[in-house]
Amino acid sequence: MDILNILIVDDEFGMRRGAERALRDVTVSLPDINGEVRFDIRTAATGKELEEKMNEGPTDILVLDHKLPDTTGLDILDRLNKSSLDLLVIMITAYASLDTAVTATRRGAYDFLAKPFTPEELRGAVRKAARHLILQRQARRLAEEKRQVRFQFVSVLAHEMKAPIAAVEGYLQMIHERSVGTKLEDYDRMIDRSLIRIEGMRKLISDLLDLTSIESGQRKRTLVGVDLSEVARQAVENVKAEIERRNISIQLDVPAGLSMEADRTEIEMIFNNLISNAVKYNRDQGRVGVTVGMTGDEVRIQVEDTGIGMTPEETQRLFSDFSRIKNEKTRNILGSGLGLSTLKKIVTLYNGDIAVKSKSDVGSTFTVTLHNNFSAA
Repeated sequence: MDILNILIVDDEFGMRRGAERALRDVTVSLPDINGEVRFDIRTAATGKELEEKMNEGPTDILVLDHKLPDTTGLDILDRLNKSSLDLLVIMITAYASLDTAVTATRRGAYDFLAKPFTPEELRGAVRKAARHLILQRQARRLAEEKRQVRFQFVSVLAHEMKAPIAAVEGYLQMIHERSVGTKLEDYDRMIDRSLIRIEGMRKLISDLLDLTSIESGQRKRTLVGVDLSEVARQAVENVKAEIERRNISIQLDVPAGLSMEADRTEIEMIFNNLISNAVKYNRDQGRVGVTVGMTGDEVRIQVEDTGIGMTPEETQRLFSDFSRIKNEKTRNILGSGLGLSTLKKIVTLYNGDIAVKSKSDVGSTFTVTLHNNFSAA
């Protein structure tokens, strides 16, 4: 439960005590953030005492009389405007007029109460101010978190792009300077390595676009009947060249005609990611097994490999953005670190789950569950 500090400033003792009693047991429910607020109440009779009370501790809501013995509420508003205090002011006065209300709000007052007012009117004004203040602070916190996430995201992206750009630039400089002679074939390896680096950057950009379109909810989803056996076979076909080059065997166990209601592109991304990773992180002459089945409304996709595997510590951070397993075994394997985090976000769209079991130097098994009767986001 959050606590907001209210400072009631009025030169009439009875008004201060009455307002304090009216607010003593008030709570405010905030369903938008699943919380509740109660109040800690202090009082002051003059502008000087107001300053002393505010120096003693934080003030969130100031219930401020327009006429005080040593100053006016409007003068106090002017001073508050020059400070960086995070509070809301409810102005109260016995001299209510439209001009006074307009002036008070222009100088920063959040709300206005004319004397005499009822306890319920005061409670209503304070509840409204409390909700506004809490939601305003929550919005600022979310905005700051968003800025931090964006900063971290851009920093990581810049780091991931810096190495391949530097490599390509280095190769081009060597070619420009003819550093290994004048025979064109002597530069083939540099060109091949540059093309590999450029392909890695293209993959990073593609994965980044996939991730942001899914996270933002801006990608239009089209739900159709998707033949899972067809999608699985196509995913295997996409890596056929590498399979043949490295003599990796793939066993596909998917019932013919097995289908589910889904967005075809999302299902293709799941299969392509799982199968391409199983091949990419496998060993030469290794094996990949792909099993797909359905029980009730649950589709289960399992992809296992006999690859380099991972430690328990590595599997714990596997599904985070830009998370790549970097060690001697993966040093020459290119990747964006976005594929599995994107896959996890897709899986949640189907009220599903993804899990991995892995053992270093033995292999990994990824299991994805999807629900066939989900509601589209």
